Amino acid sequence: MNSPDRSNERVAAYLEVAKAAALAAGEVLQACWGKLESIVEKGRPGDLVTEADKQAEAVILEILRQNFPEHSILAEESGQFGDLNAEYLWAIDPLDGTTNYAHQYPFSAASIGLLINGVPTVGAIYDPFHRELFCGAVGIGATCNDRPIRVSSVDNLAKSLLVTGFAYDRRETPDNNYQEFCYLTHITQGVRRAGAASIDLAYVACGRLDGYWERGLSPWDLAAGVAIVEAAGGKITAYDRSPFDIRSGRILATNGKLHDELSQELLHVAKIEPWSWLETRG
Repeated sequence: MNSPDRSNERVAAYLEVAKAAALAAGEVLQACWGKLESIVEKGRPGDLVTEADKQAEAVILEILRQNFPEHSILAEESGQFGDLNAEYLWAIDPLDGTTNYAHQYPFSAASIGLLINGVPTVGAIYDPFHRELFCGAVGIGATCNDRPIRVSSVDNLAKSLLVTGFAYDRRETPDNNYQEFCYLTHITQGVRRAGAASIDLAYVACGRLDGYWERGLSPWDLAAGVAIVEAAGGKITAYDRSPFDIRSGRILATNGKLHDELSQELLHVAKIEPWSWLETRG
C-alpha cells in the first residue's frame, strides 16, 4: 500500500478544500440563524441537533466527496463513511456549539479536520458570526483570515488566561471537571467556558488564550483545532503529557511554555461528586 502524501503541496491542496467547505457551511449557519424550527436532544441531556447542523453537514459532505471520493469521513450527525482507520479520514463538525446556536448566542463554528494515518494534519474552523476563518496544516503554518497566527508567549499560569468545557455526562460522573475549573480559576487570571471546543483551540492557536483542557470530546470536536494549534507552534498532549490520542476524548493544549505546569496542576486536583442536592430538592 502506498504511504499517504504529506508533501506541503498536497497538504496545501487538502487545506484549500477544507477552507471552502468550512466557508460554505458557515453560509448555511448564517442563513438558519434565528429561524430554527426543530431542536432535538440526541439522547443525552443538552446534546442538541438542529436542521442547521444537518444542512451544514450536507454541504460539507458534498464538497469533500467531490474532491476526495476515496477518502473516509467521520461526521457528527450522519456518522461514519469508510474506515475509521483509513489513511485519510475527514472528521467534521458542521456546527460546533449547537447549544449556543440554539439560544442565539453567537459563538459557534463549522470545524473540518483531516487525519492522515490517525494524525490531525489539516484544519479549517469558520466562525461565521465573527467572520473569522482559522486554518492550519502541519508543515505549512496557521492563519486567521489569511494572516499568520502564533500561540502566545505567556510562560506561567499566574499570568495565563485559560479555557475549558464540560461534557454531557457531567451530571453522572465525578470526573466532571468542576474542581479543575474552580482550582485553575483561583490560580490564573481566569478560566473561560465558551461552549465550542473548535473555537477554544483556535483561540489558543492565535494567542488569545494560553491553554485549554477538556474531557468527553469526540474526534470531530478536536481534529481541526489540534492541527491548527500545532501549526501555530502550540503543544498538544494528554493531561499527563503522554502522546495525544484523539479517541480518548481528553486533551491538553497550550502555547507550550506553560504546558508542564498546567499538566502538573491538573493531575493534582481531586475530583468531586456531582451535586447530590439536585436529586433531593423538592
